Parts: sequence; structure tokens; C-alpha cells
Amino acid sequence: MSKKNIVVLFGGQSSEHEISCISAATIIKNMDHDKYTVYPVGITKEGNWRLHEGTVDDLPEDKWVKGSVKAFLSPDATEKALYVFREDGMSKVTVDVVFPALHGLYGEDGSVQGLLELAQIPYVGCGILASSVSMDKLYTKIIVEKLGIRQAKHVPVNQKEMENIKDVVAKIEKELPYPVFVKPSNTGSSKGVTKAHSRGELFDGLEFAIKFDTKIVVEEAIVGREIECAVLGNYHPRASNVGEIIAAAEFYDYDSKYNDKGSETLINPDLPKETVKKLREYSTDIFRAVDGRGLARVDFFVEEATGEVVFNEINTLPGFTSISMYPILWEDKGISIKELVERLIQFAYTK
Repeated sequence: MSKKNIVVLFGGQSSEHEISCISAATIIKNMDHDKYTVYPVGITKEGNWRLHEGTVDDLPEDKWVKGSVKAFLSPDATEKALYVFREDGMSKVTVDVVFPALHGLYGEDGSVQGLLELAQIPYVGCGILASSVSMDKLYTKIIVEKLGIRQAKHVPVNQKEMENIKDVVAKIEKELPYPVFVKPSNTGSSKGVTKAHSRGELFDGLEFAIKFDTKIVVEEAIVGREIECAVLGNYHPRASNVGEIIAAAEFYDYDSKYNDKGSETLINPDLPKETVKKLREYSTDIFRAVDGRGLARVDFFVEEATGEVVFNEINTLPGFTSISMYPILWEDKGISIKELVERLIQFAYTK
């Protein structure tokens, strides 16, 4: 049987560029290289597409850029091709499948998915709709609200309103008590997110968040445990057991996730069976509601005072680092990372 050509996209122009490179290295190491010829295509922070022809260990810290060559996917559906430009000329590789290992903007938001739909190349993960609405916290809330699943109370803010920030603060204070979370609507890994305990911190948080997006979501602070659930599949998705995040910081921000050794993940935490059942059911319900395909990680709070489940967000391209919850949750269910990667590739052909 001839080997299939698979392009792994990584890096990108988002704030999660570095994590994407680590995720791609994990994915490539766990691919069946007897079945696939792998073409790692990195996107620099400036948006330059490059084929990395060195070792996979060069992917972290952007070591891959040196010595790479220009390459890009053609949007032409009749070609299904990766064009590679070397000193001795241009070559064309027929692409069978793409595995996007891109997190955040311009990768997890439907942008790359749109390119792949145009090219009619099978790809791993959610399509345009699920990717775009799940990336946008405000529109995710609108969809989940229709399911009747509890979420944190929130106030939306747009860029035009920020021209009179005093009125914005007054509107928020009328609706929500302190502390509140201030979140850009379109970012991943908690980039641009702050927790405001006072009016001064709210002013600062709003001015910081608007640097990342044109929309902001300000939410009530839910006091509770942070619980995550992994989803795998297409039309009949399967939910993993759940994991708990023990954040080293006041909340699970970017540094807590990737830089602070004090943060922990607990698999199968001590929770009532009915709560775990609800978390798993809600995860697949939300996945279906956004038209999910392939994979996602769904994040919740279990409120301290009431024990109620509160939806937080859904991630359609969760991390694949050594500390990422998504692969850890499936390993707990007996699915190794190698098997998980293979299943995801196969799901790309069954949309």
C-alpha cells in the first residue's frame, strides 16, 4: 500500500504560536510513519509559510525556521497540492490530508478550514462554522444559551462602545458585581484575559482586552472547580471522563497553563457521579450544537456553593503538549496518543 502524504500545519500568527509548535511536534512523533509521509509546514508570526525539512525536535522555539523553504497549499480544488520552492526550482506534492495543529486566530477560527474547503482537501478537526463560532466566546454563548445550559452572566462590549469607557464601566457595574473576568471574545489560551476586583482594574482590563479583539465579554466570576472534558468523533461523538485544573495563579491564565510548574491536572477528580454524567452529556450536546467534527475540549466550572455545572468555553483544536488535558483524558480511557492521532486522521475522511 502506498503511503499517503499528510501536511501538518503549525505555528501561525496567533498569540499561541509557540504552543502550536510543541503540539505539532507531539502529533508528528506519534504518527504512523509507515502509512504517512509527513510534510511539516510552519507559518511564521509574520505569516510566511515554510516547509521544515529538519528534525521534529527543531519545532519548539522556532528553530525550524532556519533552513526551511517556502511552501504553501494551493486553494485550487483540481490540484490538492503543496507547492515547494527550493533553490533548484519549484516542486508540487499531492496532498491527501491536512492535520492543522494551529491554535487561536488564523488557525482555530475557520480561516485555515476555509482554505482547505476551497482546496477540497480532507482535514482533521472541526469545519468552518464550528471553528469560527467556538473561537468567538460571545457567539458560543448565544448557541449554548439555546441548550438551556447554565453559563456565567455576562455583558458584551464592542470597540465602538469603548470610545466612552466610563459608560461601559457603568453598564457593567449595573449588571455584575465584582470581581469580574474581562475577556477578548476571540483569543485562546486566556490571552488578554484579566480578573477585575475594582473599578480601576476594570478600566485597565477593558483597555488591555480591546488590544486583542474588537469585542469583549465581561463575565461574573464563578467560584468553583475548573473541569474539562474531551470529545472525539463526528456524528456520534464520544466524551471522555473528566479532568480538573488546579491553577497555580488566581485563575488559569496563559502562564499558569504553560509556564507555572505549580499548576496541576487531576484525572477523574472526586465529583458526584451525577455531576460527571452531566458534564459528559453537556460536552457532546455542545459539540453537536456548534456542528463539531473530530475533536474538541469542553471546559466547565462546578460551582462551589451549589455544585451546579456552569459552561465556560469549547476549544476545537486543543493542545497536544505533554501537559495538555485532551490527550491525557483519552489515555485514561485506554487510547494512546498514537491511536488518538490515527483516529483523528481517519475522521478527516468521514465528514
